[in-house]
Amino acid sequence: MIVPEQQDDALLADIAARRDGDHLDIWWLGQSGFLLQWQGRHLLFDPYLSDSLTVKYAATDKPHVRMTEICVAPGRLDFVDLATSTHNHTDHLDAATLLPLMAVNPALQLLVPEANRAFAAERLDCDPDWLAGMEDGKVHDYAGFAVEGVPAAHEALETDAAGRHKFMGYVARCGEWTVYHSGDTMLYEGMEVRLAGMGVDIALLPINGRAAARRVAGNLWGDEAARLARAIGARAVIPCHYEMFEFNTASPQAFVDECRKIGQGHRVLRCGGRWSSEELG
Repeated sequence: MIVPEQQDDALLADIAARRDGDHLDIWWLGQSGFLLQWQGRHLLFDPYLSDSLTVKYAATDKPHVRMTEICVAPGRLDFVDLATSTHNHTDHLDAATLLPLMAVNPALQLLVPEANRAFAAERLDCDPDWLAGMEDGKVHDYAGFAVEGVPAAHEALETDAAGRHKFMGYVARCGEWTVYHSGDTMLYEGMEVRLAGMGVDIALLPINGRAAARRVAGNLWGDEAARLARAIGARAVIPCHYEMFEFNTASPQAFVDECRKIGQGHRVLRCGGRWSSEELG
């Protein structure tokens, strides 16, 4: 199994050591999970820090064999202000991760697509009104982060009866920085134009692609992620959604090759690794 670059005490020590800095720091926690630290405040995108899916599918014909060790127990992240779920799939809305996180962060706010509010509340056994529902264009401002909802297509755009998107991405602004977390997505009409006008500095994009044999909804391939980052003007792009489950992963090499080919700034992190805005000068 892949050992994270930083794990448990080492990871927490790195986060603490950077807490009072003037830079934006981002740690990849595996799959689509990222921790943002800005001026001592913390935004946690789509954490999956358990073995829920491995246990759930262990005796089925679609086993979710974990590839990378968990980098930190969610109950140790007792400093998180704001967390997100981009959609209802368990690796993006995991009760075994979020319940311990909620227990140690009494002031935590959790963003979910408004279309998914009832589902998320049932999964987390919480008051539906406690959740912060997000829609296309809605901005939620909390703890120094202004987070705007944008649509995602996993594999297609999907809405509820009220026209609210079930799959979303989030654009988070903190100070001078703008970070785009796409959630699970493929390209869709108007996506590049919409995002190009949002001043994205750092894009966090999936690269595991799609294949019918996997029997799960797909995402961008690595080369597509590189070109999307370029099209929207992102200064840097970090790949995600790979090296978690054996049946649903991809090498980042195609992503790296395309970034180099088109001159797109990029950084491939290991789980538990850190990117800093210092890298942009």
